[in-house]
Amino acid sequence: MQDIAVIEDPAAAEVSLDPIRTRILRELVQPASATQLAVRVGLPRQKVNYHLKALERHGLVELVEERRKGNVTERLLQATAASYLISPSALAAVSPDPGRFADRFSAFWLLALAGRMVQEMGRLITGAAAARQKLATFAIDGDITFRTAADRAAFAEELGVEVTRLVAKYHDGGASAGGRRHRLVVALHPALKEGAPKATRESEADKEQDK
Repeated sequence: MQDIAVIEDPAAAEVSLDPIRTRILRELVQPASATQLAVRVGLPRQKVNYHLKALERHGLVELVEERRKGNVTERLLQATAASYLISPSALAAVSPDPGRFADRFSAFWLLALAGRMVQEMGRLITGAAAARQKLATFAIDGDITFRTAADRAAFAEELGVEVTRLVAKYHDGGASAGGRRHRLVVALHPALKEGAPKATRESEADKEQDK
């Protein structure tokens, strides 16, 4: 089982978004049979079987064991991942394209970059798993509180300068043999206020955009 699987197929994405099937995927972090799942989700076994077949058909669950009980064969299934992300490629015709514009102060460009990252990382993880190799990745996640909007702007400016300096220092512009191109994304955005209603959080985000 993978920690996270990225869904690229539109049909698989549609199947995964059904509330009952989402519940089943959550329950199948540990292997279970249709009979066991029926008790957990409060549905008839036949209906659970119907949903399991749809999930299995699209590679979201897999068979891990078969047990013979008298004249009945019990199938134990497990989700193929503990968590799932739907790639923008599942909505290829309307997925955001970072190449359309490049504004480092645009929240929409940040979203486009994040979408591209999900899409590319999903494909890289799949390829690395098939080749039985590890991916060379690095990430930093943290919180920073600014006293003023001016401090935030100054921080962003200095961060940009430092990143540009490091890129100039280590980038192999000649693309020497054996070199591997890497993607670099640096992001800064307001943190959501925990516990606040959704409408309030959206209002706060709008205010941050206006500053």
